[in-house]
This record gives sequence, structure tokens and C-alpha cells, in this order.
Amino acid sequence: MPSVFIKTYGCQMNERDSEAIAARFLARGFTLAASEATADVVLLNTCSVRDTAEQKALGKMGALAAEARRHRPGVVLGYLGCMAQARGAALLTQTPGVRLVLGTQKIHRAPELVEELLAGRRATVCEVDAEPGSEGQIREHVLEAPGRPHAVTAFVSIMQGCNQHCTFCIVPQTRGAERSRPIADIVAECRELAARGVREVTLLGQIVTSYGRRLVPAREGRSPLVQLLEALHDVEGLERLRFTSPHPRGYGADLVEAYARLPRLCPSAHLPAQSGSDRILKLMRRGYTRARFLDLVARLRAARPDLGITTDLIVGFPGETEEDFAQTLALVEQADFAGAFVFKFSPRQGTPAAAMPGQLPREVIEERHARLLARVSEQTRRHLERLVGRVVTLLVEGPSRKNPARLEGRTPCNKIVVFDGAPRHVGELLPVRVTRASGTTLYGNPAILDPD
Repeated sequence: MPSVFIKTYGCQMNERDSEAIAARFLARGFTLAASEATADVVLLNTCSVRDTAEQKALGKMGALAAEARRHRPGVVLGYLGCMAQARGAALLTQTPGVRLVLGTQKIHRAPELVEELLAGRRATVCEVDAEPGSEGQIREHVLEAPGRPHAVTAFVSIMQGCNQHCTFCIVPQTRGAERSRPIADIVAECRELAARGVREVTLLGQIVTSYGRRLVPAREGRSPLVQLLEALHDVEGLERLRFTSPHPRGYGADLVEAYARLPRLCPSAHLPAQSGSDRILKLMRRGYTRARFLDLVARLRAARPDLGITTDLIVGFPGETEEDFAQTLALVEQADFAGAFVFKFSPRQGTPAAAMPGQLPREVIEERHARLLARVSEQTRRHLERLVGRVVTLLVEGPSRKNPARLEGRTPCNKIVVFDGAPRHVGELLPVRVTRASGTTLYGNPAILDPD
């Protein structure tokens, strides 16, 4: 049977999409290739959030197409996802040899359309139109694969699209308007995952705190997302619940209170601040102020003192002054983030920010990025060092990615711990004593074996 290789760029939503597509290929008799070098079908699931992601995908496809022309002319090459949605049929001509372009609401159809290409019934395919109900199509999972243990964690897509329209972001154009799945469908998917050995699920959405608007009415003061968390909290076998990525405006009192009330809801929250300057936040159209953001951080920590809070930050937004940037540096300290993803502003065609005055020179953006990254890295290291000597409970996920002779697991506040253990520990909730910390990782020993 034909083999397929899917390379993923970008966010966890893209990772989830790729997994569901792979599962659909398997269901139709395809095999999953170990690399693009041996695959009959090579698909790039693309990202458009930053220009660097698009350029990586374009460069990769150019190399694949050149190799196919020289040695394997029958290989089917295709683009999926956000860049495919944004650029459409232009991708078919931009790289000769590309035969498939599927947008974000059509990617679930990849297996059947690839079969048509392999059978010669179609020469090329480009589909980027909206498809009603597509938000409910990404539900299959690949929990087992050669060379890796059975997965004990899973991503679950609960919605698609975004209505926020931040001035720097192209996601509303590439993912479309918000569309949510019914609670019953999500619960059924999670029950099936738990029955297959999954112990932790992460609920995914572009703005996950917007889940269920106009679909699920509020009940007893509880938002649709909180109602979903309550329903999943009762699923037998699920030990941990997470969700990402939210918007700070989406944290009502009910969601803050859920951290204190639902023990299976992990004490971790990813709150994208983007900037510490009120002036820049207004230009970004984020809908909150620095003070409101810090108040949310305080309320969350009051509800769950052990909460680990991470964030996204953008440097070099149009018009950002040194004073604006200094306020972002200060926010990192004031919010005491446990970690942060730091991004350089990337103008995306068609977004308001791309046409704003005050576009900053690349060298200024690079310098500020380096300074902010250094501050964030130091703070992340301090957070990790606070855990040295403590016993933490890990969900053991499998072999360490950097040293397969050891195991790794994740703390409730979303920190990776590497330790020596036996394969039987995979999937267990295991107490581990943290013995040391690096800049990004913790190391420890199973506490059940410690003489202390």
C-alpha cells in the first residue's frame, strides 16, 4: 500500500490536525513512512502566523520537488493548512510538482483526494472553500506508532476559528470564524481516549475560552468552557485536564474558580500577554490593559497558589518605543511568568498591523528580542530551581526525547522531569523527587525509591 509522510509546522492545532489526517490515511490502508525520503505521498501542514514559518515550508517543498523530479517523479507532494488557505492555487504554480493544496476546512479530505491523484483521476487538487461542520471532523487519533510507546496524553480539538481580529494576526483569515463542537461529542471522544489508555487531554482552540458561544447557553453562571471541563472531569480514567490557548478576556470568575474546585484541572495556565504596554495593547486590539492582566494573574494565583503561568510576547510591534519595551520587560517580572514564548513581530499581508506606521528596523527588533529572551530564560531557570528538593507527581509519558535510556514525565504545572525508571511506569502518576534543574528541564529520582 502507498505510504505517507506528514511534516507539521506551527502550533498544537496543526499537530492535532496532522495526527487526525494520519489516522484517516491509516484507516484507508496507507502506511506511515518514517521519512519523506521513502514516502509515496509527502504533505506539509503549514503555518502562516509568521513569515519564517511560511519560508521554511516553501524552502522544504522546493527541495522535495527538486528531488522528486530527479529520482522519484511519481511522488505526490501537497500543502495543507493555513498557508494553503492563504495562498491557494498560487502554490500549485509557485513550486512545479506540487499537486495538492487543501485549506484549513478541507484537510480532513486529504486521504480520499490523494487516492484520486494516485489513481490518475485528477491531475491536481486545490480546495480552500469553507465547509460547514468541518470543526467536528478532526477527531481521530494515532496513539500507537512504531518505535514509540503507547501515547498516554492527547490533544482534543474542541473548536475552530477565531473572532478576535487582533491587528497582528492572520488566523481569522486562515481558520475562519469561530465554530464549536457540542459538549456531548467532545465527551464521547475523550471517553474513547480514556478507554484506550489516555490519562491526560489538552483541549485545543484558537481562543479556547470562547468555546461554545452561541452553541451552549450559560448555566448557573457557568460558561460553556467550564461546563465542558465539569463534564470531562467525570470521565473515568482521565486523570488530568488542560486547555490552550485562551485569551485573557475570556477568564470569567467561573473559570478562575474552576481551578480551585476541579482537582483534575491542572494548575497551569498559558496567558498570552503579547505586550506590557497599554499603548501597544490598544494598537494590537487586545481588549485589556496591563492592570487588568495583572489582576487576572493575581486572581488565578489566589485560586490556585501552585499555578504555573506562561505567556506569549511580541517584540517590535509597529511604533513600539524603548519605553513600551521596558514595560514588557517589567511585566515579565511583575507577573512572575514560569516561561514565555518570545516572538519577533512579523507583518502578515492583509492584517492592519502590516500597514501601520512606525515599522521598526530589523536590527532593533533583533536586539530587543535578545534582551527579552535573556530575561525570560533567567526567570524560567529560577522557577525550575524552586522545585529542586521537592517531590512532584508526574504523569510518565515515555522515553526522554534527548536520552531514550531514561524516562520523562510532566508535572501538573507543565514542567518536564527526566528520571531513571522502568517501562512499566509509562502511563502512571509517579512521585519523583527533583534533584537538579537545567535551564529548561528538571531531573529527579522516583520518590518511592528514595530512602528519605
